[in-house]
Amino acid sequence: MNVRRRLIPTVATAALGLTALSACSSESDAAGNTDKFDVVASFYPMQFLAEQIGGDHVNVTTLTEPGQEPHDLELSTKQTADLGEADAVLYLKTLQPAVDEAVAQSGVKTKIDAATLTKLEDHGSVEHEHEGEEAPAEEAPAEEEHALDPHIWLDPVKYAEVAEGVAKALEKADPDHAADYRKNADALLKKLEGLNTSYTDGLKNTKTKVFFTNHAAFGYLAERYGLTQEAISGLDPESEPSPARIKELQTEAKADGVTTVFYETLVSDKTAKTLAQDANLKTDVLDPLEGITDKSKGEDYFQVMESNLTSLKTALGAK
Repeated sequence: MNVRRRLIPTVATAALGLTALSACSSESDAAGNTDKFDVVASFYPMQFLAEQIGGDHVNVTTLTEPGQEPHDLELSTKQTADLGEADAVLYLKTLQPAVDEAVAQSGVKTKIDAATLTKLEDHGSVEHEHEGEEAPAEEAPAEEEHALDPHIWLDPVKYAEVAEGVAKALEKADPDHAADYRKNADALLKKLEGLNTSYTDGLKNTKTKVFFTNHAAFGYLAERYGLTQEAISGLDPESEPSPARIKELQTEAKADGVTTVFYETLVSDKTAKTLAQDANLKTDVLDPLEGITDKSKGEDYFQVMESNLTSLKTALGAK
């Protein structure tokens, strides 16, 4: 697994999909108040799947506002009520406690948990590996031992597995439109296969395999394409890196030919610029798809992922 120490994401990691509540802006569009199959999605990557697969047959509303940390989400009374009136809810269990609680207490018949549709991995288990050696188990903090990385949508293969599961759930829940759900899902899966091919080919031959990020959001992507992610601040993208960590990364940048420190569109770039200035490196955006905003380099999942690929190819010196 090409993920080094400092890769300690948990289900409370900040870098998760964020999206607008535009579909909730009017009562007529709220979940349970339309003639369509009403789906409530907890955050952007789930919303995108529901819209792509559901097409014209679904009305999708979302729970996480632009720029809001998903794990800090507190649901309004209206959101809870809308969720309870939905035909289906699509979420990632343990990511957002408020959503988990609302789903558990709701009478929604179709509850689709993305975490059950693919395998989540504990990238944090290699937090203490260094130069091929693993630290004794007793040195690892207990809270890191079972940390599961939720950023499955940044790996097109895992995202496709979730998409397949969502399609099957919608087909079963709304059989009258099952044929269209299958057709839409097949088209989406084909696009995700193409995206995976683009990443595989684009990152196959690079001068370096190491990239620096604000925090550990790209573990699945790194593992899929044979790269190594080094996070400056670990879990919290807003935290200040220690002087020791900055020095360590400066040394590694020289050793591994690192050229760029990536930051995100929705969090401060202070830590990235601190390291870049001290180590004489460039900075660029690598978007963990925390939602589509006016700062996003693209209007949807695929456009942002293609932008990420372009940035990675440049930073890694793709041949």
